[in-house]
Amino acid sequence: MAMAALAVQHKLLFRSNPQKCLPNTSLQKPMSVGRVSFIHCSSSSPSPSQETRADTAETCVNLGLSLFSKGRVKDALAQFETALTLDPNPMEAQAALYNKACCHAYRGEGKKAAECLRTALREYNLKFGTILNDPDLASFRALPEFKELQEEARLGGEDIGYSFRRDLKLISEVQAPFRGVRRFFYVAFAAAAGISTFFTIPRLFRAIKSDEGAPDLGETSLNAAINIGGLVLLVALFLWDNRKEEEQIAQITRDETLSRLPLRLSTNRVVELVQLRDTVRPVVLAGKKDAVNMAIQKAERFRTELLNRGVLLVPVIWSEEGRRPTIEKKGFGSSSKTPASLPSIGDEFDQRTQSITAKSRLKAEVRFKAEIVSPGEWESWIREQQKSEGVTPGEDVYIILRLDGRVRRSGKGMPDWQEIVKELPPMDALLSKLER
Repeated sequence: MAMAALAVQHKLLFRSNPQKCLPNTSLQKPMSVGRVSFIHCSSSSPSPSQETRADTAETCVNLGLSLFSKGRVKDALAQFETALTLDPNPMEAQAALYNKACCHAYRGEGKKAAECLRTALREYNLKFGTILNDPDLASFRALPEFKELQEEARLGGEDIGYSFRRDLKLISEVQAPFRGVRRFFYVAFAAAAGISTFFTIPRLFRAIKSDEGAPDLGETSLNAAINIGGLVLLVALFLWDNRKEEEQIAQITRDETLSRLPLRLSTNRVVELVQLRDTVRPVVLAGKKDAVNMAIQKAERFRTELLNRGVLLVPVIWSEEGRRPTIEKKGFGSSSKTPASLPSIGDEFDQRTQSITAKSRLKAEVRFKAEIVSPGEWESWIREQQKSEGVTPGEDVYIILRLDGRVRRSGKGMPDWQEIVKELPPMDALLSKLER
């Protein structure tokens, strides 16, 4: 959930150090990154009645967050609902609604979560990017209700994730830092060649006519050929660089889409692939049911070796794409309840955050095989990956991912597990540490 701290006097969001706690005036951030918090700190330890008594919307939200962090989701939900009945200010209402939605998502109540988020978006200036980035809403993002909410937000002019698309060129430039310099020289030299050609062509015509005082035909022809050849070459290099950039952007887009694909772990918890980075090496097995099942059976023979290498099997069975639900056009307008200066709890989301569950616990939940959520999105990504590698979409393929979430390699058919055991280093090996 989105995390911020509320300063009592100024009512602004601040990020506080979780290690520090000053009496009366400072606020403490809970252990999880990304949750909305209004928790006060004091020099004395909390009394037992603090968990059972809440007189204001702020204290209800704080108590709800505390209960949620302890796994008492039902009690936390009750506190957030109580906060909404205690005349909360816009910031408190935004926090209560958002955290209430996270509780509903945890309980698998997609419609209720969507209604809470819809109200927070419309009336309390919640940023849609917060919903996109919060790992506690990973299960909600796999539901049709999220797709409906996303479409409604798009029609209402909200940024539903296209800011990442706008940043693709910047990411591409970071990966290819000299592309801009190359393009500058391409344009500069092409302009010089074009100007030289502009003056050389008339001289060439005069040389061909052999008029009195005409330049030498051989020398002029050579100059014209060099200028035209250089111009064509530079333009071709510029277009080639553009095409390489487009391919790179397409790969970055596929990597980002891949990182958001949801999985259901053996504990029935839904996570996105980005949350499993540095923890496992997913191996996607896509194809017909018989082929995928046979590959999983063969993998069982190397189960111990594959687990030591962090392999997580992700079977994807080809199926027909379903129909998309019809979305009613409902924009998000401004509300009188939203002050212009109200910050959103998602303003400081500049990277993905981990859930309130410790990473060690997440590792304990990972087993040998995971179940995909939203099969249509998985199939769509795999087919795009097949097209990019010149493979006919719909063929049986396997895709091995690195610990950092990028594609390591892929191939047609199902993998040879013995070769994979030889190829992948154990998780505690130096090469695995470098791969992170």
